[in-house]
Amino acid sequence: MAAVTSIMRAQQILLGELDALLRPYELTFARYEALVLLTFSRRGALPLSIIGERLMVHPTSVTNTISRLERQAMVIRRPNPSDGRGRLAEITERGRAVVERATRDLMAAEFGLGDYGPGQLKEIFDLLRTLRLTAGDFIPQDAADATADTDATADTTADT
Repeated sequence: MAAVTSIMRAQQILLGELDALLRPYELTFARYEALVLLTFSRRGALPLSIIGERLMVHPTSVTNTISRLERQAMVIRRPNPSDGRGRLAEITERGRAVVERATRDLMAAEFGLGDYGPGQLKEIFDLLRTLRLTAGDFIPQDAADATADTDATADTTADT
């Protein structure tokens, strides 16, 4: 119970600090994450369903987040050409500019973790890794390497 309480309280503290840093940009950390995700996409646009999957949030939360960003002119919604019913969220130039400035501020504040050294940050990540692997947040590196090796072998075999 003590460990769970500590993790939950740390999350509250960090989220409060990050939201305070983002307040001048009229962003919350959830909206910032959505903007960053869009900036990392090849075309600056993603289907709402993919945004939910990647951010690991409920579809209702994605809709709410994108609606707020749209009202702030940081994102526009448009039809998804590859899915007649689906919608894409696309980052605007204003959204890109805001996320760039906000990222500089967050990095300067070391995302609220400036009191920890690099070794300690890795230790925190490593301690929580098993929990996240079990939840399916990502696949173990060994499995990713094996998949890449299998794909490479299949590619080589297909060429012969």
